[in-house]
Amino acid sequence: MPPPRVNRIPGNEQPTRDKTGTLEVPLKFLDQDYQELKKSCFTKKIRYVDEKFPLDSSSIDPKKKLGLDMKQIKWLRPSKIVADPQLIVKGVSRFDYSQGSYLGDCWFLASVGALTFQKDVMDQVMPVGQSFGEDYAGIFHFRFWRFGKWIDVVIDDKLPTIDGKLIFVHSKTSNEFWPALLEKAYAKVCGSYADMHAGLVSEALLDFTGGIHVHFETAKTSIDLWSLMNRAAKAKALMACGTFLGKTSANTVLPNGIVQGHAYTVTGVYKVTCREKPVQLVRVLNPWGKGEWTGDWSDKSSLWDKVSEKEQSRCRSLANDGEFWMSMEDFTKNFEDTDICCLSPDFLDSSSECKWTSTCYKDSWVDGTTAGGCLNNKDSFWTNPQFRVRIEELDKECSGQCPENILVSLMQNHEKRNRSEVSNFAIGFNVFAILL
Repeated sequence: MPPPRVNRIPGNEQPTRDKTGTLEVPLKFLDQDYQELKKSCFTKKIRYVDEKFPLDSSSIDPKKKLGLDMKQIKWLRPSKIVADPQLIVKGVSRFDYSQGSYLGDCWFLASVGALTFQKDVMDQVMPVGQSFGEDYAGIFHFRFWRFGKWIDVVIDDKLPTIDGKLIFVHSKTSNEFWPALLEKAYAKVCGSYADMHAGLVSEALLDFTGGIHVHFETAKTSIDLWSLMNRAAKAKALMACGTFLGKTSANTVLPNGIVQGHAYTVTGVYKVTCREKPVQLVRVLNPWGKGEWTGDWSDKSSLWDKVSEKEQSRCRSLANDGEFWMSMEDFTKNFEDTDICCLSPDFLDSSSECKWTSTCYKDSWVDGTTAGGCLNNKDSFWTNPQFRVRIEELDKECSGQCPENILVSLMQNHEKRNRSEVSNFAIGFNVFAILL
């Protein structure tokens, strides 16, 4: 049997220092250069119109799955919708927007809610210096991390409307347009608005950060998930969660206010004292911008009367804004999974002194050569791509709840222009110890 092909950087070879695809030098999505296009608009004294995301049904719903009457839709610039359009009004907030009724992209908007907490990350996704002011030319750009590379996505600011109102995500402040423009940029990456219908929160969390993603089945994990989420919050991680599916794919609202088959943002983790006993709480946001949990620790729960005024003033809110608190016990019962995405997995360790390092490898499964299949295929399994990683001895102080000292994240790339046409193959990996 020939030796396996092992992918590794030889000891005498330095990793590439090419900055292409970094935040400093992002790839130009569809070969569109924001600065050059904007300069051309000023030279020609015109407002930008994006020919690569046309103002027709191909950009909204090419396969007619959303049930929209395309004859009713008009693409309008914000200045044609309101008198004084602004990109941002009084800062970026998780309460700025509400999900549109035609598109099931709660997974994307739940990730946006998490994004609003981290200004540095938000500034990466939505570069500063953009506005409807003096340098306005009808052109904006956003950045997303896609399969190991940052890309810069250019859009015009014409938005789909019916009777002068936005049909997809919209701001609660009528003249604020960052949510709608961010959604349009992501729709362009996906291929169309309809290609954003249904998805996993983890996908958007990764695209916003390029970070480390960890997924937990909330009720089945053996670790202290609340403590881990508490550390993740302090580490400025983005967190979201999803509810159990109902008997149908419809987003049915249960009697307790929880929506089935729906993505939510985790916006806070806190501990209060009630009747002289500590209670672990989790704060959750519905991207619909309304509709809340009505059980223990909800906005109107009498349990808030049994905590100190200081804790009440810090946590309690009576606004019907889609955000609510619940105990970790109820969170575990009502949410099937929890996703955490952070620039570093340092939060996995109980000690703040522990730091992780990361390495990225790329390869492919090619039919007939490197697509060896799973362990059941004993004659070909060895032909799969292999990577050797040296693991240093773990510092006992860093073990905490997660004694493992390696985190492996596997991602599959795709070349389809439209997200809905992508076939996600069943993939996996095995870890074997090589004793030296």
